Amino acid sequence: MVSVVIPVCNEEASLAQLHAELDEVARGHEYDMEIVIVDDGSTDGTWRQIESLAAEDSRVRGIRLRRNFGKAAALRAAFDTVRGDIVFTLDGDLQDDPAEIPRFLEEMSGEVDLVSGWKKQRHDPWHKVFPSRVFNWLVSRMTGVRLHDHNCGFKCYRREVLADVTLYGEMHRFVPVLAAARGWKVGEIVVNHRPRRHGRSKYGLGRIVRGFLDLLTVCFLTGFGHRPLHLLGAAGLICFLAGGLGLTVLSALWVISRAVGFLEPVHLHERAVFYYCIVGVLLGAQFMSIGFLAELLTAHFGRDVRPYSVRQRTATISPKHREAENPHEATPHS
Repeated sequence: MVSVVIPVCNEEASLAQLHAELDEVARGHEYDMEIVIVDDGSTDGTWRQIESLAAEDSRVRGIRLRRNFGKAAALRAAFDTVRGDIVFTLDGDLQDDPAEIPRFLEEMSGEVDLVSGWKKQRHDPWHKVFPSRVFNWLVSRMTGVRLHDHNCGFKCYRREVLADVTLYGEMHRFVPVLAAARGWKVGEIVVNHRPRRHGRSKYGLGRIVRGFLDLLTVCFLTGFGHRPLHLLGAAGLICFLAGGLGLTVLSALWVISRAVGFLEPVHLHERAVFYYCIVGVLLGAQFMSIGFLAELLTAHFGRDVRPYSVRQRTATISPKHREAENPHEATPHS
């Protein structure tokens, strides 16, 4: 089965046509498809439209959130209920073309576990395109996952990938990075990007700052999520040693200037470097203290979190272990 997940917010005008296009693809290629539409706090008639589509087509299931929780939360709500082995995500504004689904599946027929779309020819204003390109360049450079379009909402996953990645905040655009950090193989294909026909974009310039902060979070989680002291402790040691060395040299100069009569006395409180060294020692102690606390929290809350991801086994494993490693496979969905 193929699951299609569509998070929407105030997209009443586009849902009927999007459903018709998905239905055409499913019938034309004989796909066993389910369509999960998540209403993320719409204020128009989006939910009524979803109910109408669900009443007409048994493949459609709707989830209505109590308020707008953000795209990552909407996707998580759908991922917790999908039944397909292959899961697609696409936006509900008709800019993503459902006719691309067979090409995604063709790419997934190999050893690729996640395929991300690349909107090579974008039909968006420059003030959205330029920041997006800068952001994509930064993400590729800082994470090592070289994709042209991390922001593209048109993606295809094996369901096991979703069970291995935790979404919160605005982490939905970093799923390929988080998946790659767990050892899953990530691919990319060029997709057709269509002009927006209804409504307006939900994203403004404010997402640039949020995106950069999320990028720093992802870099920390993928690099030091299970060993925070390696980063914080290293920074602390550098500050502590630099400050301590500076204080040692200044103290030696002060002692020598007092012991040798012909030298001008050194007054430490008149030297700015003295205060910089004190700040360095204090910062170093704080960094290392925070690192130790982070290690304690990681050890406590990470007891039930697997720091690995199993790709394959040669022997049959017990149902208990299978459930621990693949919870979505172990528990049938209603």
